[in-house]
Amino acid sequence: TPSGPFHLNFDVNGDNKCSNARRACAVIVNYFKHVQRGRRALSIFQSTLKLKWNGPLGPRYGREIFSQPLSLHECRPKHSSTFDVTRGSTWVLHTTQVDKLIISGGIPLAGEIQISGAKNAALPILAATLLSDSPVTVGNIPHLNDITTTMELLGRMGVDLVVDERMNIQVDSSTIREFFAPYELVRTMRASILVLGPLLTRFGRAVVSLPGGCAIGSRPVNLHIEGLRKMGADIRVEGGFIRARAPQLKGIHLVMDLVTVTGTENIMMAATLAKGTTIIENAAREPEVVDLANCLITMGARIEGAGTSTIRVEGVQSLSGTRYDVLPDRIETGTYLVATAITGGRIKVKKTCPSMLEAVIEKLSEAGAVMETGEDWISLDMRGERPKAMTIRTAPFPAFPTDMQAQFTALNVMSTGTGMISETVFENRFMHIHELQRMGADIRLEGNTAITRGVDHLTAAPVMATDLRASASLVLAGLVAEGNTIVDRIYHIDRGYECIEEKLAQLGAMIRRVPG
Repeated sequence: TPSGPFHLNFDVNGDNKCSNARRACAVIVNYFKHVQRGRRALSIFQSTLKLKWNGPLGPRYGREIFSQPLSLHECRPKHSSTFDVTRGSTWVLHTTQVDKLIISGGIPLAGEIQISGAKNAALPILAATLLSDSPVTVGNIPHLNDITTTMELLGRMGVDLVVDERMNIQVDSSTIREFFAPYELVRTMRASILVLGPLLTRFGRAVVSLPGGCAIGSRPVNLHIEGLRKMGADIRVEGGFIRARAPQLKGIHLVMDLVTVTGTENIMMAATLAKGTTIIENAAREPEVVDLANCLITMGARIEGAGTSTIRVEGVQSLSGTRYDVLPDRIETGTYLVATAITGGRIKVKKTCPSMLEAVIEKLSEAGAVMETGEDWISLDMRGERPKAMTIRTAPFPAFPTDMQAQFTALNVMSTGTGMISETVFENRFMHIHELQRMGADIRLEGNTAITRGVDHLTAAPVMATDLRASASLVLAGLVAEGNTIVDRIYHIDRGYECIEEKLAQLGAMIRRVPG
């Protein structure tokens, strides 16, 4: 997180502990190379991060180890392909730096990029590893702040986590010793609530802080709590914590009052080890829910109907280990397609899944883009033309996704004609509008609808990100604004986009990250 400690724990073994300690930290630098964005890794590690050695030989030994700076060669370690982030001496890395993005607009994007794994699939799947009595390896994990927060949360519980150089994460929950999700971690990420169902159904108890995350309105957890109560859990909410106990959850017929992705996921995970059969009606149909179900099935769960509004889960005695790759990120895919459309460029997005983005592709075609799709790729070509304004209404999958609303608001701002975007999923999800108006956007907000009149140009300005997708819309606006746009508080965007400045630069954008 932008402030506060990030803990990495590991053992240093072998005859030459000094050299091995340097190698271990080189692996960490290599990890930060992804998490903290590319070439900045070394300078961050050596100048903005404070290193605290808690090893058996005391702080002097730690100073001796790092009396010489780490070399680039050491940051590509040959002797260690994995490191254990939950055992051994503790290294506490502190940073108070809040980065900014500086974007010089006016360049049409062109080229090819590969899409990362989906954060919104990876987080529930990592939580689901708590259900297994043997190690689970999760692949295609994106390098994001929310992922590191989830890893730290699992590590705090005593779970063993081993990460290899490709960011595959092996999770062994057989070592778990705590069933507590603390406020300092949960407050930064709403998805932390997803550990509640797995902990309760497998271990019979859980204490989870009420969650945080993006400030985009009320996203209550009462549906999670009421569903688990109906399954037999004794749950109290007091002092900002959810305290739950259940010797054995029981299958039920549950009709969700609202379509909720995390609520569906939590109940589905809890039902895998419950006694009897659970039927979830009005279930979320999002691809990330299907991906979680598919992972659980490979672990031995009996689940039918994922991807429909009715999911049936037959409880089993136990779940076992597996190897599973997370699906591609459909929102990242859509964001880069819109980034290219707003600049009048062309792009081929690879390692993605077009079937998850039919509503987005349809709207981009309506805006005037020439769209083509293959089994795992999507191409867009604006042929240098300005987009046409669109009318959009967000709704649960398979309709237009709320997580693409902010990006299409930016696109409508630069389109010809008048457009309308209605937000029906979350309230208070138009906080990016005031920042876009600072850049010259013509937007009028009427209730839950943003009405835009296209402008010929935007003017660069300092803007501030307020949540994850709002951050993306400001970056997109900066790509077409005249002058240098400064986007502040981009830790929001680091929660959901892997190396966004590097991928945009790969497409020709003039964008760079600077310390705050």
